[in-house]
Amino acid sequence: MPALALYNYELDDACYKVRLALSILSVEYEAIAVDAFPGKEQTKPPLLDLNPLGRLPILRDGDVVLHGAEAILAHLARAYDGSGKWLPAEAAAFASVMQWLQFAASDLSVAREAREQALFDAPGDGTALSTEAARMLRIMDDHMTARSFAGASWFAAPHATIADIALFPAFALSRDFGVDHDEYPALRNWARYVRQLPGFTTMPGIPDYH
Repeated sequence: MPALALYNYELDDACYKVRLALSILSVEYEAIAVDAFPGKEQTKPPLLDLNPLGRLPILRDGDVVLHGAEAILAHLARAYDGSGKWLPAEAAAFASVMQWLQFAASDLSVAREAREQALFDAPGDGTALSTEAARMLRIMDDHMTARSFAGASWFAAPHATIADIALFPAFALSRDFGVDHDEYPALRNWARYVRQLPGFTTMPGIPDYH
């Protein structure tokens, strides 16, 4: 039995971040299905004992229990990436990765809220959430436009990092709440590169990028 266990809901974008990282890093794990919608199993014991915030994903790696997709990505990169590229040690690249992980966990969380409101009728003003999510995607698109002018293809380093994994689902799934991907050409181009990563795996709702 794999040492790692991921408490997982297939349609949850944060769980997808972790599944994507595990696949890219070729890490074996056990996926434990959670009835997040409509059952909200993550808000009840025993899962609430693992994450008192009542949210997914949750990762158990031996005696280590972690929650929060970005923290889990950092753990996986340090524990299972022998190349050291996915969370680089060099100061500037490390800081850039952390900056975008923070963005993904905080500012960009509005995209997750907009999608959950659209798909699962979660609480919130769908129009306001979608508008704010589109503003965050515009910040990302502007960044990648500037990066492309400098000859770079990735958010935080000359190569892919966990920042790219953390950011990808919000854009890739944003059509679920009405975002037109044609309005974000730099992100469309970046998404093509993400899909070409060895070990890339998809989920329902993520389009091909041509």
